[in-house]
Amino acid sequence: MATLFLQTGRTRSIPLQATVTPTPDRLAPPTLPATPLQADYGAKEFWSRCLPCHGERGQGLTDEFRQTYPPEDQNCWMSGCHGARPYPDGWTIPTIVPPVIGPTSLIKFQNAQVLHDYICAAMPYQWPGTLADETCWQLTAYLTRQNGLWDGAGELNQTNAAQLAFLDPSATPASLPASTPTPTAAPTLVPAAAGESNPSVRIVIILAAAVLVLIFSLFFIRRGLSG
Repeated sequence: MATLFLQTGRTRSIPLQATVTPTPDRLAPPTLPATPLQADYGAKEFWSRCLPCHGERGQGLTDEFRQTYPPEDQNCWMSGCHGARPYPDGWTIPTIVPPVIGPTSLIKFQNAQVLHDYICAAMPYQWPGTLADETCWQLTAYLTRQNGLWDGAGELNQTNAAQLAFLDPSATPASLPASTPTPTAAPTLVPAAAGESNPSVRIVIILAAAVLVLIFSLFFIRRGLSG
């Protein structure tokens, strides 16, 4: 710097290096917020269980997504990996793994309850039926929120999931329906048929008739005895 100053009478400015924006790691695990919601936990579960086949954005096993893997792992159907003759701990993978996030990706599921039941019964592909019920709900919450079918507030469970119907993803995300007690039906009052007496009046009439019968009976008994 001293030499530069003597040559020019002033120091030369050193050009600043251009700031390089790091390329985000598409396969990096998601970070939970300070107060995680059910869907946020679902994002973690999706990353650890679903991403390898369904993609980091839920786009499915596309050619573009497979390029994020090392070159030796990009051919998912190579024999010895997930092909016709997999390794002892491997399994044969379908040639088409559908998207789970995106327009119409959940169209075959009627509501959140149906999606939850499918995840618990059929996923993950290689070990179906092994997920805990809580994990299934977290994944259901994540997929429902990511598809714009739910705003993510609250918690999905068996008491409300069936009421969260899957609608057009372009619609405003729905909120969970409020739980309202089922009203008790009021008793139906059946009017008395025409000419039918009031029950209390009928009882009085019956008692009066019984008294009259008793009086006449005693009268005839006494006449019989006196004769």
